[in-house]
Amino acid sequence: MNSKSATLLIVDDEEGIRDLMRRHFTFQGYSVLTAADGEEALMILAEQKVDVVISDIMMPNMDGTELIQRIRAEYPIMRVIMMTGYVSMSNLLICLQNQADTVIFKPFKNLDEIDEAVKRALVHLDHWKRKLLELQGLKGV
Repeated sequence: MNSKSATLLIVDDEEGIRDLMRRHFTFQGYSVLTAADGEEALMILAEQKVDVVISDIMMPNMDGTELIQRIRAEYPIMRVIMMTGYVSMSNLLICLQNQADTVIFKPFKNLDEIDEAVKRALVHLDHWKRKLLELQGLKGV
């Protein structure tokens, strides 16, 4: 899957971070949606096809740990990259238990680590989509 066909959802309560990442990934050719918290993200996910969610952990209303748990329950193939400025063992364990692709620590020095994480997530997603198509082909035989 290339950036031309991938949709990212950026979830962060800081408008400046959402705007920075939206502009960055849009410039690279991705379709980018944004949400200010987990509740808004789930509303978008119910309406839009999203390939990769990039979410902050600490947010009001619904934080990133609850969001990733809901995503895993409702959208198991979706890739999730978590970000945090508040590193704790419990947050990292929740991300690990819920199969986050990675956790990026804030503040960012640059966006290279996130770029690489998105590329890896899309490769992973593409792999599982091919496996699902392969399974459908086997069932049709």
